[in-house]
Amino acid sequence: MTRYHGGMSAPTTRFAPSPSGLLHLGNVRTALFSLLAALPDGRFLLRIEDSDRERVSPVFEEALRADLRWLGFGAYMDEAAVLRQSQRAAIYNDYLKRLEGMGRAYPCFCTQAELGAERARLRAQGLPPRYLGRCAVIRPEVAQGRIAAGETPVWRFRVTEGEEVGFHDIVRGPQRVATTLLGDFIVRRANGEAMFFFANALDDALSGVTLVLRGEDHLANTPRQILILRALGLPVPEYGHLPLVLGADGVPLSKRDGSGSLAALRKEGFLPLAVINYLARLGAVVGSDQLLPIAALAKAFDSRRIGHAPAHYDREQLLHWQRLAMAQTPVAEWLAWVADCVPEADRQRFVEAVRPNALFPEDFRRWAQIVYGGRLVLDDEARAAVAAVGAQFFRAACAHLKEGGAPSDLPAALKAAGYAGRPLFHGLRAALTGRIAGPELKDILALMPRTLVAQRLLEYGNADAKDL
Repeated sequence: MTRYHGGMSAPTTRFAPSPSGLLHLGNVRTALFSLLAALPDGRFLLRIEDSDRERVSPVFEEALRADLRWLGFGAYMDEAAVLRQSQRAAIYNDYLKRLEGMGRAYPCFCTQAELGAERARLRAQGLPPRYLGRCAVIRPEVAQGRIAAGETPVWRFRVTEGEEVGFHDIVRGPQRVATTLLGDFIVRRANGEAMFFFANALDDALSGVTLVLRGEDHLANTPRQILILRALGLPVPEYGHLPLVLGADGVPLSKRDGSGSLAALRKEGFLPLAVINYLARLGAVVGSDQLLPIAALAKAFDSRRIGHAPAHYDREQLLHWQRLAMAQTPVAEWLAWVADCVPEADRQRFVEAVRPNALFPEDFRRWAQIVYGGRLVLDDEARAAVAAVGAQFFRAACAHLKEGGAPSDLPAALKAAGYAGRPLFHGLRAALTGRIAGPELKDILALMPRTLVAQRLLEYGNADAKDL
């Protein structure tokens, strides 16, 4: 399939998270789409937007780096070259001075009360709220005198009235915004910190980013960023704004409430291959329905096939990809997983028997406890199956073992005793494993120690344990 990036054969993309919470699936999808768009020949950059000191935390930064490594992104990004906004204040100040020198930035001394009254007047007139340029006419020498006297202004970008900012969004198509709607916007706070979208735009241009894929909640920032970059003579990247990912409640996933966090999925046992294959198709059409590694997903990825509507997180779809990922994982990888809970001689047979019924890696350990002697707790269906066949069923099974019969021959012995069909297999499986579904019964009987088989059958048959 032909891939599209506005004519760029090898774009440079980036993922620029703020370490203010755990990555949720919406964040990770943005990172994945950005990586897929860059491969195979482009560059994928990681940038840490940590300028909001009150919200960011080193704990969250390490967590997001660990999440990206776990997903397999580490092979495609240079963590040693990661930019950090908190270390780039001098760069932002330098470019603000350039704008000031060109007459494109000026200090604003308006109070919050004055700004609030201005917005209220505009709303009362049916107009969108924007800054009307009260401080734009202050002479530079007057402004500098006020600053020297101790006032701490914000700095605004001077917007030319009566123009339009146009750009092609690779997801949403042509976009046009009248500069009259923007007003002169703030690029630096009164405390000296650069505004997010000012620092963000500079970082993109200065690090060579040519394609920015990000959430649609940033769409309103784009015209302002384009104006800033054009004024400074810096390259303007292409943009694509992705629809948000909604949870089951219809609310966008959020780092702040931890909804849909990647950390929670990791803890539950989802495999990275399952997650990336699900996310690659979350709100986008991929030219393959096969389980694919990142490099192969990139070949099937096409930016033109990203949808415009919000994407809804669907756990059942994620579980579908989890089943495929579990099935595709080589047996050899699971052998090490069960090394401490399955006898060495049994490991290969155990993994092959359990794998079709293992949805998560931890299921191998759960089945090891069942097969090799952990405390057995019957679920409701299993208790019903045990009750349905009755004690005589288990006495017949115990008699077979007492006579020297092999556990693997129990189904045949019980059939000879007059039991058959579903009751036979459900009753036997329920007593031995605590559930009526799972690995093939013949495999369980071949693996389970004879003494454990006898012990569990005796519990329901009240038979004599001697010689079993």
